[in-house]
Parts: sequence; C-alpha cells; structure tokens
Amino acid sequence: MDTVLANSQPLKEKDVHVWFKAARVDAFPEDGGACVKYKDLQIAVFNFTRQGKWYACQNLCPHKMEMVLSRGMIGDANGMAKVACPLHKKTFSLENGENLNGSLPALTTYPVKIKDGFVYLGFSE
Repeated sequence: MDTVLANSQPLKEKDVHVWFKAARVDAFPEDGGACVKYKDLQIAVFNFTRQGKWYACQNLCPHKMEMVLSRGMIGDANGMAKVACPLHKKTFSLENGENLNGSLPALTTYPVKIKDGFVYLGFSE
C-alpha cells in the first residue's frame, strides 16, 4: 500500500500508454462509484452523471488505509468534483486527487474515456 501512496499524483492523458477496457458503461451506477481491478491496483471509477463526466482514482483512502473510496459519496465543491471517504468523510478532488479538508496525501487519479459503450482507464504501464 505504501507504493500506492508514494506514486500519488494525477496521471495525464499524454502519459497514457495503456487504455484498459474496464467494463460496459451500464455496469457503473449513476452518480456513484464502483471498484475495478487493474493488475495489482484497485481503481475507484465514478459515473458523475449530474456533471456528465467520468472520474477514476485509487480506491485506497490514505487516512485509514482502507480500499473504500469507490463506495464514497460524490459531490461538488465550488465546481470541483469530489469524493468523500465513506469511513471518515475525508474529501478528495476527483480532478487532481488533492485532499480538500486536511493534509493527507493526494490520490492518484487516472484518465477515463468512453468508447462504443465501454469505460476505458488510462495507465502509464
């Protein structure tokens, strides 16, 4: 888990080398999240239908080191999409991973694209 935290930063689409076909769009709840496994990573994927956008970040909450962020509530903080950890309500930007209410490490965020009814996640390896 330390590896996940050590690499916490937004992955830019220009740095994507692999587009992983995660699942069909309809496999994800509207205005909610689900967990997807890629290699040894757990990725929280959010279908933010109120904004018409998709987001992905690490599923590991750096506060209590639990794989729970995909079950968190999503919302808006002054125009920025955010997720609140379901355990202790620590909030993080879904756009850049920044901790919005404290000094916890940022989350790693991943690019998402939708193509032919499928959700793809971008990875550097």
